[in-house]
Amino acid sequence: MILSRYERMIARRYLLPGKGEAFIALVASISLVAVMLGVAALVIVMSVMNGFRAELFDKVVGLNGHAVIQGYGGRLPGWREILEEARKTPGVTEATPLIEQPLMATFEGRVEGVLARGMRVEDIRDNPVLKGKVVDGDLKALTPGSGNVAIGARLADMLGARVGSSISLISPDGQTTPFGTVPRIVSYRVAAIFEVGVYDYDKAFVIMPIQDAQTLLMLGDAVGMVTVQTVDPDRVAEILHPLISKVGAQGVVTDWRQMNASLFEALQVERVAMFVVLSIIVLVAVFNILSSLIMLVRAKTRDIAILRTMGATRAGLIKVFVTIGVTIGALGIVAGLILGAVFLFYRQAVVNFVQLVTGQNLWDPSIRFLTELPAKTDPFEVTAIVVMALGLSFLATLYPAFKAASTDPVQVLRYE
Repeated sequence: MILSRYERMIARRYLLPGKGEAFIALVASISLVAVMLGVAALVIVMSVMNGFRAELFDKVVGLNGHAVIQGYGGRLPGWREILEEARKTPGVTEATPLIEQPLMATFEGRVEGVLARGMRVEDIRDNPVLKGKVVDGDLKALTPGSGNVAIGARLADMLGARVGSSISLISPDGQTTPFGTVPRIVSYRVAAIFEVGVYDYDKAFVIMPIQDAQTLLMLGDAVGMVTVQTVDPDRVAEILHPLISKVGAQGVVTDWRQMNASLFEALQVERVAMFVVLSIIVLVAVFNILSSLIMLVRAKTRDIAILRTMGATRAGLIKVFVTIGVTIGALGIVAGLILGAVFLFYRQAVVNFVQLVTGQNLWDPSIRFLTELPAKTDPFEVTAIVVMALGLSFLATLYPAFKAASTDPVQVLRYE
């Protein structure tokens, strides 16, 4: 929309009302602040929701793979053939054997439920989720037959264990005696403590070489499952479809959607619901723009009539008031984007400050899964938010602009 020189001058003067028009300026300022808060709230909440999903997906998939081929009864005897078939399947980038079994861990009288996880040594050291997440000790100490394990930071806190401590793992599958099955108890030295950032993992995982896990659980040469990584997690079912028939009666193929369906579906529903609810804030701000423009038109009725007698066209007046409203909306959007970016940059500090002031734990990892507030800004979503706010601001200007353009100078100035 191109404005002439006089139209730009009028729009600039009306954006900064003069004496006696402080109330109109106040309403326009409130409109700008409301747009700013609405846009900032949308950017912040959608970024946090995206970050939560992305962080959770990376951690879950990083440890469990895009899919698992799990053996019936927790055993997969022919895992080497399955491993080879999986690696030859088009679209599969990696396949690794894995043992996972819920057990009990004890240390100095404390008992906690754990998830013993047996992995190949090279997989432990190269795992992207574990790499760089060791807070004490060294994963290189985990070698077959060494009796060393790595445990999560939350589990270490609950047991009171630290690097060098000797914890005992209790397996119900022990030696059979005339008096029943005696649980198998094996002691291991804590060689490393890690914190991946997912509460459920940090409070449960005990990671050891796969050979030690086979000995502990008396699996022989069998493993529990084979994890599979693919080129596209969204097409994992399509990619692994040819593998289902090859697995045969040995196990079942389960992808990440099936393993975490309720969690990711709930996140998606909440994400859409939050976008709709917070969009109402922008809509309310737009109504403020509408009301401020209506008051401006009423206050400037005489000036508009004089401009009409001086040759101002209806189209010119429409452009003036549309420009005023859109400018207020645009300034609010820019301020909202800046506010949202600042908040997201200091998000964890803000959460910590609010927790300090209120004395409330706003981000409990046992409820939120993750130990810190995540964020991931999607440029397409930000663009959609900006377009929506600008579009609503433009629509809010149409009624006042047409009202100003329809002003009859004869009726207004007849008694002047």
